[in-house]
Amino acid sequence: MEIQLKALIETYKSFLENYSLEQLRHITEQGVWSLGQMYDHLILAALDYLDNVETCAAASEEQALGMTEAGKHLFKLGGFPPVKIKLPDGPNNTPSNSESKESLMRGLDQVIQKMNEWEGKVDTINPNYKVKHGGFGWLNAREWFDLVGMHFRHHLLQKSELEQKLGLNVR
Repeated sequence: MEIQLKALIETYKSFLENYSLEQLRHITEQGVWSLGQMYDHLILAALDYLDNVETCAAASEEQALGMTEAGKHLFKLGGFPPVKIKLPDGPNNTPSNSESKESLMRGLDQVIQKMNEWEGKVDTINPNYKVKHGGFGWLNAREWFDLVGMHFRHHLLQKSELEQKLGLNVR
């Protein structure tokens, strides 16, 4: 796994170790996730993206369609723009706020393990084997894999904001 991404996930893990359970689950205001919900979201999204890498690897039919304009813009930037993205309300978009620190830590370890498994293989997968993303269009295995890092980097700003609201003096 690329050193920068592994270091980023390890950074998330080190911060997680220092939060109390109360800090992890505290919701600062209506409609804003807790730190724990943000971690749960990151883990579930990353595992979903990596499942899509696996789906691309198992595909047997090429997909001629490509990314949407939003997807092209995202990959041209190399990450999400520094704006807040509000997911539509619903059970699939409301992360759990009851996970333990240990459970979240295991989830981050699982992301690292799956990324390590795919890292050496992702570029051998036919780039025309794709899975559709709801906002970015048809992505191949490499794009799904890269989306994991983009997503973790994107949530650093939210993590900092939540820590500030909790009065945490962390960097």
